[in-house]
Amino acid sequence: MKIRGSTNITWHRPLVTQADRDRRNGYKGVVLWFTGLPSSGKSTLAHQTERSLFDRGCNAYVLDGDNIRHRLNKDLSFSPEDRKENIRRIGEVANLLADAGIIVIAAFISPYRADRAQARALNDPGRFFEVYCKCSLETCEERDPKGLYRKARTGEVKEFTGISAPYEEPEDAEIVVETDRQGLEECVSEILSHLEERGVLTASAEGRGLPRKSSKGQGG
Repeated sequence: MKIRGSTNITWHRPLVTQADRDRRNGYKGVVLWFTGLPSSGKSTLAHQTERSLFDRGCNAYVLDGDNIRHRLNKDLSFSPEDRKENIRRIGEVANLLADAGIIVIAAFISPYRADRAQARALNDPGRFFEVYCKCSLETCEERDPKGLYRKARTGEVKEFTGISAPYEEPEDAEIVVETDRQGLEECVSEILSHLEERGVLTASAEGRGLPRKSSKGQGG
C-alpha cells in the first residue's frame, strides 16, 4: 500500500503532558501489546485484563484485531503488505491513547517482529509492554472457535498465520503467558503483577474502581 506524505504541517507542543496525566490518574498510560497465534487466547485475555484494570479504577481500553478490521482497517486484506499497514495504524492509535492516559490493550496476531518493533518505537521507554500469548499450534487448532484452521488446512482460507503464513515469535517480550498451560485468572494476575513491579500501577490506583466482577469470554 502506497502512503502519500503530508506537507506544510507543524507539530504543536501540548500544554498538558503525559506525565501530567500520570500524576493525576495515579497510574501510567501505557501500551500492552498482546501477540500470538490465532486462537491463542489474545482477545479473551485482553478483555479480562481490561476488566481487571477497570475494576481497579484505571482507564483501560482494548483494541481488538477483528473489531478494528470491521471499521478503521476494513480496507485492508491479510497480505504481508496490508498486515504491515494494519499494525502501523494500530501502533499509532495505541500511542495516542496511551499519551491520553489510557492503558491500551492491543490484541493482534501481529506476526512480524519488525512491525511489533515499529509499534514499540513510537513509545517512550517503559511505555510499551509486549505480552506474548504463548500457545502450541496443536492447542490453537483444537480450540479453533471460528473454524479457520480447518479452512486453512483445506486451502479455503489463504495466508493464514501458522499454517500458510509465518508467525515470528517474540525474542524478548516483557511478559510471556502460556495460555495452553495457565488459567485465565493466573495469566491476568501475572500481567498485573508485572505492571505493579514496573511502576505502571501504583498504590493510589489500587481499589479506586468498582467492585470486582468475574468475566468470561471467548476469542483469539
